[in-house]
Amino acid sequence: MRILGIDPGLATIGIGVLDATSAHDLHVVEWLTIQTDPAPLAQRLRIIHDDLSQYIAKLSPDLAVVERLFFQTNEKTALDVAHARGCILLTLAEHGIPMIEPTPLQLKSSITGDGKATKSQMQSMIVTMLRLSEIPQPDDAADALALAAYGAFYAAKEAMIIAAR
Repeated sequence: MRILGIDPGLATIGIGVLDATSAHDLHVVEWLTIQTDPAPLAQRLRIIHDDLSQYIAKLSPDLAVVERLFFQTNEKTALDVAHARGCILLTLAEHGIPMIEPTPLQLKSSITGDGKATKSQMQSMIVTMLRLSEIPQPDDAADALALAAYGAFYAAKEAMIIAAR
């Protein structure tokens, strides 16, 4: 199963791709970011849509995992990222990619066992789980790989539930 993890943003969108044969057999395909330069919002959303569409066509993921948003302070940033996230969800839907949307708490709990894990704890676990030699850069890409790993765990759990029926 090919899993696409997406860490939504407006200026930087993290992308991480894993191939998973099971929840414990994860292979990194690649990680990268989609970048948008300051421009009117509609132009930036168009770039996100077009770049993500091309990437999906190239890699043909079976599942996408897009983090739900959680903001406590900056309202403008939250709105801009929400616009970008909506664009990402629409793009995935256009391509017929099934998606799951974990909260940050669900993601952290799944990866580290602690819903209040720090960014450095998350990154350390990703390095260990994916047998990497270093923390993926930038942080948005590392976060996207964590989301893809969450997708592998989620898919394995769903398969176990179906098999038990």
